[in-house]
Amino acid sequence: MLIPSIDLMGGRIVQLVRGEKLKLAFDDFDYWIERFSSYPLVQLIDLDAAMRQGENTVLIEQIARRLPCQVGGGIRTAEQAQRLIDAGAKRVIFGSVLFRADAVLPVDTEMAASLSAVLTAERVVASIDTKGGKVAIRGWKEQTEVTPEQAITALEPYCSAFLYTHVDTEGTMQGFPLPVARELRALTQRQLIVAGGIREQAEIDALEAIDVDAVAGMAVYSGLLAT
Repeated sequence: MLIPSIDLMGGRIVQLVRGEKLKLAFDDFDYWIERFSSYPLVQLIDLDAAMRQGENTVLIEQIARRLPCQVGGGIRTAEQAQRLIDAGAKRVIFGSVLFRADAVLPVDTEMAASLSAVLTAERVVASIDTKGGKVAIRGWKEQTEVTPEQAITALEPYCSAFLYTHVDTEGTMQGFPLPVARELRALTQRQLIVAGGIREQAEIDALEAIDVDAVAGMAVYSGLLAT
């Protein structure tokens, strides 16, 4: 399944390369909302909030009322998540809050359990973003020593899905590494969604064949993937 992504920064829809370089930007929200209206799920990310340099909360809530979204970006509390759910979000993506950069137990399973208890696991998506094979947090600016395998094993009981972003290929349209998807698929019974470099329908079909869903942004907004 293709899940189109709407990434927000500075009040615009944007696409970044590896989470750093701005490549594309759009202001025509109604056009893209209409384009994505037939999809069962759209990914909606507040990049400003994820990078701790502002927020697009009002815009996030407006879009979540119009599209079936899983929403993420800088969400740190169950209260924030509940507000988004009340606004129409189907489920909420948690990333940095699930990890500690400097800790004996770097995966915060207590936080994960708390979020799951308040929101239910069905509403929780655990985000695992990796650079060089290790989990990166706080807008991909800080590196941990946690591997995706460790993260999935620890967080499995507390979420309904994992969102894995391969930051090394994010926004490059160089293709997602299929062997990584196979390895991750073997680790969990939860829905597995991958992102990072998706470029063509054949790639999405190959992922679907192993029961993995794909988030795409750059290829969609560049016109390589039809929507």
